[in-house]
Amino acid sequence: MCSRDHTVSATHGDMDQNTHDIITREFQSSSSRVLITTDLLARGIDVQQVSLVINYDLPTQPGNYFHRIGRSGRFGRKGVAINFVTLDDERMLADIQKFYNVVVEELPSNVADLI
Repeated sequence: MCSRDHTVSATHGDMDQNTHDIITREFQSSSSRVLITTDLLARGIDVQQVSLVINYDLPTQPGNYFHRIGRSGRFGRKGVAINFVTLDDERMLADIQKFYNVVVEELPSNVADLI
């Protein structure tokens, strides 16, 4: 993404707190438009303008799913969560759907209209 001139920030669990705080502030202020992170920020980040969350991996606990996707569509705004799901993930996806009593739909071809 950087090679295509996208401003991208990343955080992970081994990062020192000061660096993590700086990166989080950059994302919250829109200085960085893309944040790549582990489950580290599934909770506790409040950024109103997030319109898209992509889960490259589903969470290991169904109860954490809402905290991840809840970063998008805050305060009545539109938001989309996209999950990359492999055959190995199908059981967890079923558990998430059962836990929240929802149906996670396959990505429609007009996803751009949803954001």
